[in-house]
Amino acid sequence: MTYQHLLTTTDARITTVTLNRPEKRNALAMDVMLELTQALQEIGRSDALGVILAANGPVFSAGHNFADMAGATEQQALELFRVCTEMMDTLQALPQPVLAKVHALATAAGCQLVATCDLAVAADTAGFAIPGGKAGLFCHTPLVAIARNVGRKRALEMALTGDAIDAKTAAEWGLINRCVPPEQLDTAALDLITRATRGSALSKHLGKQGFYRQVGLAQDQAYGVASTLMASAAVSSDAQEGIAAFLEKRPAVYTQKPIVT
Repeated sequence: MTYQHLLTTTDARITTVTLNRPEKRNALAMDVMLELTQALQEIGRSDALGVILAANGPVFSAGHNFADMAGATEQQALELFRVCTEMMDTLQALPQPVLAKVHALATAAGCQLVATCDLAVAADTAGFAIPGGKAGLFCHTPLVAIARNVGRKRALEMALTGDAIDAKTAAEWGLINRCVPPEQLDTAALDLITRATRGSALSKHLGKQGFYRQVGLAQDQAYGVASTLMASAAVSSDAQEGIAAFLEKRPAVYTQKPIVT
C-alpha cells in the first residue's frame, strides 16, 4: 500500500517501515499513528519474517504532536492516547520480531516507540529522552514502556529530569540492544533482525507472545503461562520437525505459519 507519512519496502522477507515526515520531526500526530497502526497490521498478515522501524530526517521521532493536544477536551486527549496505545500494542502483537533502527534523537512518545519494539539498534550519535519532566506535561505513557526496559530508578531519572541519555548509556541501561557508529547502523540492524528471524515463524510468534504475557507476572504465574504454552507448542508440526531434524542430523524444513486475526 501507499501511505502519506510512511515508506515501506520489503527485501528478503524483511519489511522496513520508515517514518517519513522529517519536516515535522516525525512527530506522532494522530494521522501518523493511525497510518502506522494500519501498516503494521498489514505487515502482520503478510509473509514477512521481520520488521525494521526506521525514520528519515534529523530526528527519529519527537513524540506526540502538541497541535493535537492544544485546546483539546479531556475526551479528545483520551482518544489520542488510546490511539497511541493501540499502535504500541500492535507492535508487540505482530507475529514478526520488530526492530527499531534509531539514527537520531527519539523523545517522549518517540522514545516510547523505541522501547516498545522487540529489539533496537542505534547509532552512537542518537539520543533518548522523555522531556516532560522539565516542562508542563509529564511523560506518563512513555514511562510505561521505558520502565519495562530500564528498571525503576533509571526510568524515573529519565522521567523526572527530562534529560536525554546518549546511545551508549541507553545500551548500558537496556533501552536498546546496542549502539554502533552511524556508518554501521544499517548493517547492524539487518544482522540482528536476520538472526532474530531464523527458524520456525510459528515458533517465533508463540515465543514473542509468550514473553509479553509472562514477563510482568510473578514467577509462579509466569511458569504456569510458559509451561502451558511450551507443552502445546512442543506437539506442533514445526516443533516435531525441529526435533526430528536434530535427531536425524539434517536441516529442518518448517512449514507452519502464524495465525493472525
